[in-house]
Amino acid sequence: MKTLVLTVSLLISTLGFAQDKTANTITVTIENFTSNDGKAILALHTSESFMKGPGIQNLSANIVDGKATFTFENVPSGEYALLALHDKNDNKRMDYEANGMPKESYGLSNNPRSYGPPIYDDAKFQVQKDTSLTIRL
Repeated sequence: MKTLVLTVSLLISTLGFAQDKTANTITVTIENFTSNDGKAILALHTSESFMKGPGIQNLSANIVDGKATFTFENVPSGEYALLALHDKNDNKRMDYEANGMPKESYGLSNNPRSYGPPIYDDAKFQVQKDTSLTIRL
């Protein structure tokens, strides 16, 4: 009887660990590009990296019919935010007007509408399984 209980206990604990997935996939579709010029750039950020430089993973893609799709792989479970940019002139950075306003379209996860700099708390989301998101510029 002890052997049966031990075997069942080990089986249950093994199944529990097998389902504890720590590497997830995030699939993101960005819509609403005004043209197919340049590239779409997408950066995955934590609260520590947000608005302080490159994300923890960064991807670029061609824009086709006003859309671009990205896949971040091997993302540990946790809290993240996404920053998207339409890099029309393909210089791999955001361009600004003389008054500091962006020349190129950008967007965030959760699609918040703000009239100032992006805020992490507005864009954050949880990843605990494979996730799909849509961002509108």
